[in-house]
Amino acid sequence: MQTLDIIGIDLAKNVFQLHGASKTSAVLFQKKLPRGKLLTFLAAQPLCTIAMEACASAHCWGRQISTLGHTVRLIAPNYVKPFVKRQKNDAADAQAICEAAQRPTMRFVAVKSEEKQASPMVFKARDLLVRQRSQIINALRGHLTEFGIIAPQGPRHIHTLVAAVEDSASSLPEIARSVCRMLIATLGELNQKIGELDREIMQRARQDDEIRRLMTISGVGPITATALEALAPAAETFDKGRDFAAWMGLTPKQNSSGGKPRLGKTSKMGQRDLRHLLIIGATAVVRSATRHGTAAHSWLGRMLRCKPPLLIAVALANKMARIAWVLMARGGVYRASGPAA
Repeated sequence: MQTLDIIGIDLAKNVFQLHGASKTSAVLFQKKLPRGKLLTFLAAQPLCTIAMEACASAHCWGRQISTLGHTVRLIAPNYVKPFVKRQKNDAADAQAICEAAQRPTMRFVAVKSEEKQASPMVFKARDLLVRQRSQIINALRGHLTEFGIIAPQGPRHIHTLVAAVEDSASSLPEIARSVCRMLIATLGELNQKIGELDREIMQRARQDDEIRRLMTISGVGPITATALEALAPAAETFDKGRDFAAWMGLTPKQNSSGGKPRLGKTSKMGQRDLRHLLIIGATAVVRSATRHGTAAHSWLGRMLRCKPPLLIAVALANKMARIAWVLMARGGVYRASGPAA
């Protein structure tokens, strides 16, 4: 008689699809359960592996299922997709999750605690508000351009647009002026909220020793250092810094065959927020080196002589990610010659 070894769960809002299998992948059951009955059903099953896609609510379910004694395995959806046979439906997805989880070389996502899940919210909220601020600035500039009022791009020049709206001598129609004032008021509220989040990040950076050590890396400020501490998994998850950089999508795509390596553009398959912050920091370092110069024999100096700035920024971001992993895994601070305790 086959014994239950793994249950694959296709998560949903209300109705979940379950697929039970043995060690030999023999199908033991396939059934649907409403949300309220899922934990009751799993509590009645013998201890086994519960596999789910690492999507919305997966970590919450993982924590609750772990309290029942089961082993929880979360898999990135991209790794499950190749195991879906022909038509895509809930039953096929649950079966594919089971098969993917039974592969010996499969990579799993660690179940996050509530604190680990809550920590990145400040960055996601800040990113949302910054994007909304950019949208309002662009809308304000676009509306005023139609009336011949021009200002350079960027938040630094918003005062030019505000002055034009408040200038009663301008030819701006009153209807357009009232709408622009509403946008300016909304912009002020967004700036206030972004400032509050920035102060919270700065306070966290001052209190955490690991964040202060990460800030010793050139191009890594309080926001990036705090994001690394909050968004990155434990350093022990990766064997080396190269794996950490690859997890962030800072390595090129491969299309190698026949012993011939073919590397393409950056994969962009990893953590978008961290990759974005590291590239911004690296771009600032490259821009500063271009304007003020750097040691000719240094890595950055050699790259600046033969490579375009954007390529150098991505390569430098990869280098920064590997350095950050060393500091998180082994401690110490970063110096120009390398990490030192």
